[in-house]
Amino acid sequence: MTASSDNASPRRRARPAARAGHPSPAGAPAGSPGPALAEVLVAAAEAVRAVLDGSSLTEALARTPAPLRPAAQALSFHAMRTLGRARAVKRALIPRDPAEPLLDALLLVAFALLAADAPGAGADYAPHTVVDQAVNAAAGKRRLAPFKGLVNGSLRRFLREREAVLARLAGNDEAAWNHPAWWVKRLRAEYPGQWQDILRAADRAPVLTLRANRRRIGRDALIERFAAEGLPALPAGESGIVLPQARPVQQLPGFAEGWWSVQDAAAQLAAPLLQPRDGMRVLDACAAPGGKTAHLLELADLDLLALDVDAARLARVDDNLARLGLAARTRAADVADLDAWWDGRPFDAVLADVPCTASGIVRRHPDIRWLRREDDVGRTAALQARIADALWRVVAPGGKLLYATCSIFQAEGVNQAEAFAARHPEARRLPAPGQLLPQAASERPGEQHDGFFYALFAKV
Repeated sequence: MTASSDNASPRRRARPAARAGHPSPAGAPAGSPGPALAEVLVAAAEAVRAVLDGSSLTEALARTPAPLRPAAQALSFHAMRTLGRARAVKRALIPRDPAEPLLDALLLVAFALLAADAPGAGADYAPHTVVDQAVNAAAGKRRLAPFKGLVNGSLRRFLREREAVLARLAGNDEAAWNHPAWWVKRLRAEYPGQWQDILRAADRAPVLTLRANRRRIGRDALIERFAAEGLPALPAGESGIVLPQARPVQQLPGFAEGWWSVQDAAAQLAAPLLQPRDGMRVLDACAAPGGKTAHLLELADLDLLALDVDAARLARVDDNLARLGLAARTRAADVADLDAWWDGRPFDAVLADVPCTASGIVRRHPDIRWLRREDDVGRTAALQARIADALWRVVAPGGKLLYATCSIFQAEGVNQAEAFAARHPEARRLPAPGQLLPQAASERPGEQHDGFFYALFAKV
């Protein structure tokens, strides 16, 4: 497991290792030998191709050979963050999509590197290195070898005509904002004064945010432990700490000891909103991978049931709880099908972290924007309403339901909460944060968080 879901965008200038075509893997000492850039480009292209075919980037990178994975992750994350521009550049120079899908993806990764308009915090590659290694990548792959001339010619042409090609993209929302045009249009309509900041935030690499397990260590003590290991950390909220530089979690102090969990600052608001107290009967619906489940159990001794429709993902809840020294009942079931799992005893508190488009966490998962389709918003909104109505039936009189999504689309947040209140006059709206928009100001890492929505209801 790695918390560094991202190694940020590669720069266009090269370190000595990059000039030699051997990038250092993320986390390795500067200048240490790594796989040839040509190999990394192919691995990143294969991951990008998988996303374009409908797979998540996480799943795609899990299939990448371990020696290539850190560097391939950096390039593929950068490609996902700049895919709109890279695709527009490719179309300007090669109007017809190549018949070989992997070639198309290789070109996209290379154009993403060459067309970057700002430096990032990942590996550094000079333009001539990118061209040379992309050609080597094509030559070294049997299915790509016939196209190495196309790779060489199109990339070198872009270097010669870069400014003119980029100027031709003016007015192209997908190229300008690196999000699908429908996504840009929707945010522009829903957040007329903030849509540009939201889109910019999505393209900034996230900090690594942890939540201290108060059963084992306090937040300030955890910061001191990290400082003693040469890892400066900042406080974030009541229980969180922020490491500006993401890294594999197993390399951080206290992982095996269960001192902390990886959890964004916005997600850390969920458990305290329910005000858990010892002895309460609590339901965490749609619980996997278990971050909020664990937080609830860290705050109080609860009779807690964690549900999720995906048995494989539910196993991660058990694993995470075991590492943290916590325990809950877990069950795989469709939360909206009460007959399949509910014993008829009501719950004092229900956390409904319902499925959504995940539009609020694209800075951590930049592939999401390219995996979603416009009609997904309506489909998930309908599913959310069905789940919320079903879960309301299991809330005890005087109990609470917390509706939560990691979305910024109003159909999945504010509109959903208003519709729920209209359908259930016995639901009294309690104070809650409402819509949280992504915050990614690099100068204030302790205040960064994903996009999230919260609505809290009491049954009267």
